[in-house]
Amino acid sequence: MTLINPPLLTHGGTHQARAFRMMIRDLARNSQGVTEGDDLKVRPLETPGAAVRVADGSAVVRGATWGQGSYTQYNVGTATVAIAPTGATARSDLVCLRVEDPEYEGTRDPESDDIGYFHVVSNVSATTTQVPAGMTAVALARLDLPPNTAVITDAMIKDVRQIANPRRERRLYTAFPDGLSTLKYSDNKWHTWPSAARWSVPVPSWATHARLVTTIAGLRLTRADVYARMQSVFGTEKGQDTAVDDDQGSQTRRNTVVLADSLSVPAAMRGTTQTLYLQAYMSKMETGDLSVDGATSLIADIEFTESVR
Repeated sequence: MTLINPPLLTHGGTHQARAFRMMIRDLARNSQGVTEGDDLKVRPLETPGAAVRVADGSAVVRGATWGQGSYTQYNVGTATVAIAPTGATARSDLVCLRVEDPEYEGTRDPESDDIGYFHVVSNVSATTTQVPAGMTAVALARLDLPPNTAVITDAMIKDVRQIANPRRERRLYTAFPDGLSTLKYSDNKWHTWPSAARWSVPVPSWATHARLVTTIAGLRLTRADVYARMQSVFGTEKGQDTAVDDDQGSQTRRNTVVLADSLSVPAAMRGTTQTLYLQAYMSKMETGDLSVDGATSLIADIEFTESVR
């Protein structure tokens, strides 16, 4: 029988430790890394010296051996990790959170030794971002140390953490103008327009980035050729300009314009409600006008994502 028995939470059964570890693996979708964006971040000492400090937080650490499962590890408070000084040659070290389970490697005793601990893999490549193959650990930071250095500064620390299961949240907003609204040409200025394209958007407290796709379907172009630029504005962040460049003369016609942006979410915006709106720049190069009306649809598609910070 190759199945691990009894299944977890069977009343009266005796369960192997690796059954719980496999449950952690399954719940984490076989991913490993820190839990949230600030977890286990490596920084210099408050007064820089021959060590670094690791912030509090937690991580999922996947076993290097198949069937080993995954471990959860928590750091409460700030841990100090010593770093050996360099000599005449520069060196890169990798700071990681390691689990050394004697069932699979090493000789540590769970009753007296730390099975989970912060570990430094010394003298790695200057491009290393992952722990060595066969090691049950997650990488936290690479330290790129100059020669003859015993003081670790922030500039020497490369954050290589990954979130095990980053969160994401998508919201869709729509609007429809209730009448004709025209933006005329020839002032070479930005205008908040159309007024119907304005939404209040709650920003998740964990969001670090936002991807925006804003669509104006049925945008009217009238009177003459049009040259304009449009952009999304989300809170304090402005998106990329998208050109509306049309050479079809004086007849009334309709176009669809799509604005797409990837924006960083500043810390001050997280956990707040921000306004998403559009603005347009009307050039003097052409003399046509833009307008929206009851046949125009305005769609804003915003997805928030999480990464380390």
